[in-house]
Amino acid sequence: MSSNNVANANLDLAKSLLLEPFGLDERALIKAMSVIFTHQVDYADLYFQFTKNESWSLEEGIVKTGSFSIDKGVGVRAVAGEKTAFSYSEDISPVSLEDAARTTRTIGARGEGKVKLASSIVPVNNHFLYVPDDPLQTISAAEKVALLERVEKLAKATDPRIVQVMAGLAGEFDVVLVVRSDGKLAADVRPLIRLSVTVIAEENGRREMGTSGGGGRYGYAYFTDEVVRKYVHEATRSALVNLEARPAPAGPMTVVLGAGWPGVLLHEAIGHGLEGDFNRKGSSAFSGRLGEKVAAGGITVVDDGSIANRRGSLNMDDEGNPTQRTVLIENGVLKAYLQDTLNARLMNMPVTGNARRESFAHLPMPRMTNTFMLAGNKDPQEIIASVKKGLYAANFGGGQVDITNGKFVFSASEAYVIENGKLAYPVKGATLIGNGPDILKRVSMIGNDMQLDSGVGVCGKEGQSVPVGVGQPTLRIEDVTVGGTA
Repeated sequence: MSSNNVANANLDLAKSLLLEPFGLDERALIKAMSVIFTHQVDYADLYFQFTKNESWSLEEGIVKTGSFSIDKGVGVRAVAGEKTAFSYSEDISPVSLEDAARTTRTIGARGEGKVKLASSIVPVNNHFLYVPDDPLQTISAAEKVALLERVEKLAKATDPRIVQVMAGLAGEFDVVLVVRSDGKLAADVRPLIRLSVTVIAEENGRREMGTSGGGGRYGYAYFTDEVVRKYVHEATRSALVNLEARPAPAGPMTVVLGAGWPGVLLHEAIGHGLEGDFNRKGSSAFSGRLGEKVAAGGITVVDDGSIANRRGSLNMDDEGNPTQRTVLIENGVLKAYLQDTLNARLMNMPVTGNARRESFAHLPMPRMTNTFMLAGNKDPQEIIASVKKGLYAANFGGGQVDITNGKFVFSASEAYVIENGKLAYPVKGATLIGNGPDILKRVSMIGNDMQLDSGVGVCGKEGQSVPVGVGQPTLRIEDVTVGGTA
């Protein structure tokens, strides 16, 4: 199917779910916009959404929880200068739509302004990055339960020290329709799946945990036997490694970060600081620094929401703009910020397709999609071999970041002491403490093994959560403060 055909099919489906059942058509949409534009506003949009969610969890061989929900509604936004008015309703009807429009228009002064409302609505085409099927319908309920049971059976058979297995399956079918005051009409049909595996290993009274999982914008058929075995192997391997872990050392030392998911540190410590709203308000450590060298030579960081099937990818952002590949840092130099329509206009910069919102009940804001560092030219084993004494952080758990100064604290869920260029033994309780802009300058070696994460990322900002992707190659970083337990 061509991208044009997919775009038309997406638009037809969105209309059939979000407009036609409620007596809405193009005239009703233009009428609602006209209500807003009786006052002086710069921009307005309507965001319609229909979402189906399900989740299943298995523990001790039993499906202990399951949930299913359907949500729909519309968010109405008007923008005048730096001010934004927003209203939303779970009732999609001409009356509710006009009521919301009257509420949001109060942000502007009475009378018509310089910005005019488009007289007609024109559909626009965006990417074709994923098949617009409903993943919840791709396999039966019995097959979903069997998938979780297979996870447990494989994990228990891996090693007798695996004493507990928890597995979770989640799916989402999201249909959105954006109507803009400049006359653009855009729709997207977004599938999303995730499988999570958590195991507990026990030996000599000691219990340790390992986790794994992944997914993306697919149907459940993505979770083949090979993929499931990979997730189970990674979770059990991690738990068994942690059984052998010793207390982590502390102090300043050379740290090597593994490829893939450790890019979450890049996402949190640097990525948020490159979002347009923080920089427009001057609250980011990167504010006003475009064109400056902010990282070591060789470091290039991009945000790319146009990678096929990735968890953080979108055919369009939540303002109807196509997603794109944006180079944020190139060879150490700050090149761009991530922008939505509002902040791009106020900063006189191009829109980058990064407007995102959790749902129709939330305002859009500039957010990351898939954010990662590009590969260098060093072999990962060469990087480890170059370290006489240090720490190798293979995987991360949680962390905290202060956007205003870039300070972060991250806990390593799997780490090893490096001695004389080799991984000597695993350690537990290691935390990395530092400053995002500063740590970029301490990178001394960049691996040739860039990887994206397996498809598990969730990003929080101002109370809103959205799916994202992260990634990086193996990195050697000098003089990092490590908090340990030894």
